[in-house]
Amino acid sequence: MEELIIKAVEDLDEDKVIKLANEALNDGMEPFYLLDLIKEGMNRVGKLYENKQYFIADLIMAGLIFKEVLKLDKMIAQFHNNNAKKIGKLLVGTVKGDLHDIGKDIFRGMMEANSFDVIDLGVDVPVESFVQGVVKYDPDIIGLSGVLNFTIETMKNTVDALRKAGLKDNRLVILGGNHLTKEACEYIGADFFTNDASIGVKYCKQWIKEKCQTRGHEHGVANLS
Repeated sequence: MEELIIKAVEDLDEDKVIKLANEALNDGMEPFYLLDLIKEGMNRVGKLYENKQYFIADLIMAGLIFKEVLKLDKMIAQFHNNNAKKIGKLLVGTVKGDLHDIGKDIFRGMMEANSFDVIDLGVDVPVESFVQGVVKYDPDIIGLSGVLNFTIETMKNTVDALRKAGLKDNRLVILGGNHLTKEACEYIGADFFTNDASIGVKYCKQWIKEKCQTRGHEHGVANLS
């Protein structure tokens, strides 16, 4: 079943993906595990695109398939239940000038699946909208997504504006994009970067856990397990 799901995503066969996903969930597959399988299929689509066997429309199609899987009843029930048990809040968006949303949507979905409250500002988000969003929603984590090379400067401008407004301290800024490097992350002034959503989620969970432990020592807040 696992390989069938991955292959169906790779083949961009939406109907088959949805059918297999429903069967797997009804047979007891964990939604988190299903997400990993979908992600592996999308990784294969990405490699086919890099090898010029797929086109940008195929990448968009893979993103649409991912979104449809997230709409399945059992996925919705997993992602949006127990609002009182959210472990942290994420504000995320694709930075100004970039309209790509597949990576952002995957990260958002996986963060929701891991009990984060997520505010999605969408794509082509100006610096001031990120600043206003942080003021309005008071997130623990700020996610900046971008695919195009020039977004490095836009991300830097965003982080600089957050820091100037006094909104960077005690918040994690995480970057997502295949073009990012350690040097770019340091130049931008962010805390972490990744081109793998699952690694990003793991890092965010660990950061939240350490933050809660610190709060627990100070205020008697229960630690996350």
